[in-house]
Amino acid sequence: MQAPNTKGRTTAERAQDVRERLGSERDVWVATSHPELGPHQVPLWFLWHAEAVWMCTGASSATARNVRAEPRVRLALPDSYDVGLLQGEAELHPAGEVPGQAGDAFAGKFGWDPRTEEGPFVYLRVVPRTVRAWHGEAELRGRVVMREGVWLG
Repeated sequence: MQAPNTKGRTTAERAQDVRERLGSERDVWVATSHPELGPHQVPLWFLWHAEAVWMCTGASSATARNVRAEPRVRLALPDSYDVGLLQGEAELHPAGEVPGQAGDAFAGKFGWDPRTEEGPFVYLRVVPRTVRAWHGEAELRGRVVMREGVWLG
């Protein structure tokens, strides 16, 4: 566990740190919600590609069903001290229709290519509209590092 940063980072430093984590992390928690069935949260592998988060799941999964009904999602990087929360709207791309560069990059990162699987898979693409980042209590103020799709700082 990292020692708390009592000084705090600037908005630009936080934004840069989140972008670095998006390029290096493997998992992200995906929160979706169905209008009648309520919230659902699951960890998925993800790829940061062309300023978007790309994930893949079964075409009939609760995540995919929820996104079809309500595309607004929240993504959380897996660290309760080094918090990174992203909000946006998910777009679904059937595995056979995912843009080639994104599909190739996903397969290259994970050694698994959903496009070659028998079962139906969909890719979720989320372009963040809002990003929040903070380290503990000292950085709660000023935690928004992206607003309306524009990185701050």
